[in-house]
Amino acid sequence: MDIVFIEDLRIDTVIGIYDWERRVRQALSFDIEMAFDNTVPAASDDIALTLNYKDVSKRLIGYVGESSFGLVETLAERCAAIIREEFGVSWVRLKLSKPGAVRGAKAVGVRIERGTRPD
Repeated sequence: MDIVFIEDLRIDTVIGIYDWERRVRQALSFDIEMAFDNTVPAASDDIALTLNYKDVSKRLIGYVGESSFGLVETLAERCAAIIREEFGVSWVRLKLSKPGAVRGAKAVGVRIERGTRPD
């Protein structure tokens, strides 16, 4: 199994359950791993055959930037669904971090896996 990854994708959005969180934009960090067979694009050297991480990043930046969820869990689920459904990814592992949300911790958040991980 090959993995295409995006690491530390920073996106500003409205997220949180407290009143003060609803009035400000906060930076979230995304680490994403996606299963993809890279043998075909590697053989042809054709970007059109790849899982284009720039396209995935742009889609998530647009979606997350316009969203306004209370829970990081909800946002993580929606982002994983976009990746799987719109980009034809059979398996995704997504880590969504909320830096600085808890005093004394670098970040908090969730890590989810969706789909069937190929061997």
